[in-house]
Amino acid sequence: MTMDAKARLFVALDMPDVAAAAAMVAELGDAVSAYKVGLELLFGGGIEFAQTLTRAGKNVFLDMKLLDIPNTVEKAAANIAGLGLGFLTVHGTDRKTLDAAVRGRGQQAMKLLAVTVLTSLDAADLAEQSIGGLSPADLVLKRARMARAAGFDGVIASGQEAARVRAAVGPDFLIVTPGIRLQAGADGDQARVMTPAAAIGDGASHLVVGRPITGAAQPRAVAQGIVTEIARALRGTGS
Repeated sequence: MTMDAKARLFVALDMPDVAAAAAMVAELGDAVSAYKVGLELLFGGGIEFAQTLTRAGKNVFLDMKLLDIPNTVEKAAANIAGLGLGFLTVHGTDRKTLDAAVRGRGQQAMKLLAVTVLTSLDAADLAEQSIGGLSPADLVLKRARMARAAGFDGVIASGQEAARVRAAVGPDFLIVTPGIRLQAGADGDQARVMTPAAAIGDGASHLVVGRPITGAAQPRAVAQGIVTEIARALRGTGS
């Protein structure tokens, strides 16, 4: 899987409006080449802004986390695939949902990523959802295998599960890892976190980093530091 270190970092533009997101993109400049646009920004003009980023040469993944009846997922995926963006997320809970997204994507170049288990969830949360028989790691692995079998391009998974997922799905399946924190004690609302170097070393192909960059006093410097850390980790893994 050949790509440079900068292309492996998605900065999460989890902001209330396009003005704030545009200011952050301008601040980061050429230090960042890829962005995540999620639900918060989507309802503040985010779809049009995502297309603007794409036209500017940035790689964008739309973090929609689709989950609905198959007909709705298929038609939504088809419409989103026509926007020209790089990635779309779909909840990887069952084959009907995954298969519908694959049908909707059709022959478009957009890559599909299955959300396995949100990084904010732990074993107690899964028990509340009546999935208490599996640990988060086991459920991630089960859903990653299901997504690969359905024809997805990759998964969203915590760095804590990256090594097991990589061993199960092989070298070319994408593992996009949120919940990245730069130091201990900065977990926030995340339950399963990991540093950039550790996640890449364990098999993650891409990292999603939001608040550690966008909330920093010097976002550009922090982003450059993470890219440097990714590059060092890649040299260590031989990727």
